Order: sequence, then structure tokens, then C-alpha cells
Amino acid sequence: MLFVCDMHIHIGSAGNRQAVKVTASKDLTFANIAKEAAERKGIDVVGIIDCASPRVIADIEEMIDTGEMLPLDGGGLRYREAVTVILGSEVETREPGGGMSHHCSYFPDIRALKAFSAIMEQYITNVNLSSQACGLSAAELFRIAEGCEGVMVPAHCFTPHKSPYGACVERMAKMFGDAWERIPAIELGLSADAFLADRIQELSDKSLLSNSDAHSLPKIGREYNILQMEQASFAEFAKALWRQDGRRVEANFGLDPRLGKYHRTYCEDCGHIALGEPPVPACERCNSTNITRGVLDRIVQIADYAEPHPPEHRGPYQYQVPLQFVPGVGSVALNRLINRFGSEMAVLHQATRAEIGQAVGEKVADLIIAAREGALRLQAGGGGRYGRAVTKDTSQIRLPGIS
Repeated sequence: MLFVCDMHIHIGSAGNRQAVKVTASKDLTFANIAKEAAERKGIDVVGIIDCASPRVIADIEEMIDTGEMLPLDGGGLRYREAVTVILGSEVETREPGGGMSHHCSYFPDIRALKAFSAIMEQYITNVNLSSQACGLSAAELFRIAEGCEGVMVPAHCFTPHKSPYGACVERMAKMFGDAWERIPAIELGLSADAFLADRIQELSDKSLLSNSDAHSLPKIGREYNILQMEQASFAEFAKALWRQDGRRVEANFGLDPRLGKYHRTYCEDCGHIALGEPPVPACERCNSTNITRGVLDRIVQIADYAEPHPPEHRGPYQYQVPLQFVPGVGSVALNRLINRFGSEMAVLHQATRAEIGQAVGEKVADLIIAAREGALRLQAGGGGRYGRAVTKDTSQIRLPGIS
């Protein structure tokens, strides 16, 4: 069976609106994520990666006690027979040379999660908060996660500030040592895709995940994976990453990497985003070397191959432009579309132009179909600024019945 899975979603608050991910929306609670995935996004499995926070653990246990979340035999929690939640934790590590990176670890049940949380409390100043620095190396964190029955996946592996390739090393095998063979997958991040990752030889035996890294409810599902599994559970998720018994990552659906916040090199002095052939060593406009290196530029710099060399097991990587990125699709249009078609996935991949036009007008329908077909003009992002889809006449877009 095929399952839609988004395995990197943050929690903004827990309990009585106590902060977890400070930069995330307060509406991102454990319960709200499951509800959003089930009712608006059409997602089958979500990985929530702030679950090791004791504040979040209390919320999880309350939902288990009330029967709203049911533990699954194969690991994971089932929400209202609609969505499976995989419990995870994102932690920041530091290498001996000073480079920092983030890693997501996934756990089968609340018992394993609590064991991991208790150990992390010894290394993290405030374990209640998200993505905190633990002072350990990535290899040391891996051994702890593995000892708690976890599966560890390096997160957004190419971003410039806190990632393995972007901030630490040119090869992850050097960072992890013997543990590299026991890591089944890596996460691409919004500014990269499979075509770029498959220019690095050491990733050829790894599964690739494309996840939303959502900091608000609407951003859930902006990237996701199609996994071939027998059922939606932790055990099956782990098998899919390892490509065992016919389970696998069947396909990735992700942003065109130009829409990501760090795709091209950005000048911190004049704000210019690079346009020339990568890698760009200095600003093309003012010649400053005070730059934030883009993901594309970094991959070209460290690549083994000039072109992608996808392994036989690699499924297709399909671009999608989430509705929030489409010009003319504001909150009113988004609600109309979801009410009409049931989920954002249905709008993006199934609804016809005529059906979309009936809901939000022909101009918006044309843009959504153009996004689906890869025909929108895109301006690349960089330096923490998202790329964007552009059209000449967005000021003229109006929804039917809205003045």
C-alpha cells in the first residue's frame, strides 16, 4: 500500500500554550497537527519531531489516556483511525571543529521516547524546547538514539547554517564513522532535491526524505513522501527507509528547490541573491565575500559528479508548488479549495482546471495548473528568504464574489 508521509513537523506550544518551538506558531500543538493532517492535508503519516519535550510528552500521554491516540502494535500512535503519528525528536549537535547540524530521531513508542528524553536532559540546558544544542557530536547522538530503539535521519542536510554538508563536512561518512552504515536515510531540505543529492556518491545507498519542516499548520505537507508499506506504523516506516521486504520510499514530492530559503548564495551586505553559475564565491553585485552560501552552490562545490547518478532504488522526485506559493491563493481561496476538494493534495494533483475555476475563478485556476505542470516562473530564494512564483498580473486576480 502507498502512504503519504510528512516526517518533519514542529510543535509550537504544549500544555497551557507553553512554548516548545519558539519560532513556530502557537497553534502547532500535538493534537492540532494530527487534526490538520487528517482533515485538511490528506496525509497518512506524520512525524512530529519535538516529542521529547516533557511538555509535549504530557500532552501525548493525556491523549493516550483519553483514547484519542491509540498505540499501534508496530509502533506509532493512531489518531481517530485517520492518521498515524510517529514520535520524533530533532537535536542540534556540534562537531569537534565547531560545525553544528540537526538530526531527527524517530522512536517506536512513548516508553522509548521518554528514555531518550531523560538522557537528553543530561546534555540539553532546556529539554522542553525544540531543536536544542546537546553539545554531543552527531556520532555520539546516533549511539544514544540507537540505544533507545530510535532511527536517526540527518536533517535538511545541505542548508548553510546547521547541517552536515552545509556547516560541518564534505562527506558524512567522516562525521559518523562506523555509524554511517547504520543510518538508512537523509532528509533533503526545502532548498535541495534528489537530482542534486544524487551528485554525491556516498548518498547512493541512502533513502531520501522530502519533508515540510513545518513551523505552522498551513505548511504541513508542502513536501512529503510516498512510502510503500504494509501498514502505517513505526516498524513499517523503518523498513521503508531500509528498503526491506519490498518496503521503500516510492516517490518524493517537494518544492522546486528554487523556492527554498537557501537555494542560492546571498550577500549579507547588499541583499543580492546570486544568479550566475554556481558556485559563486563573492557577491556578483558588490563583490563582498560576506555571503551566506546557497545549497546549490555548496553541492556543486562538493559534488562527485557533474550530473546526477541516481541508484536503481531511487524513486521519482516530483516538484510541487504548495498552494500558499501560488500567486492569488490567499486564505479565502485556500479554504474554498479545501472545502470543495477535501484536501490540499486533491487540489494540487487531482482537481481539473474547470473544477478549480468554479471554486476560485479562471485566473487562479490557470496559475494552479501552471504550478502543477512546472510552468510558473520562479525567482530563487537565498539567505533565509523564500523563493517565489511570479506573474505579471497578480494585482488583477480576484476571487468570485470577493470585491
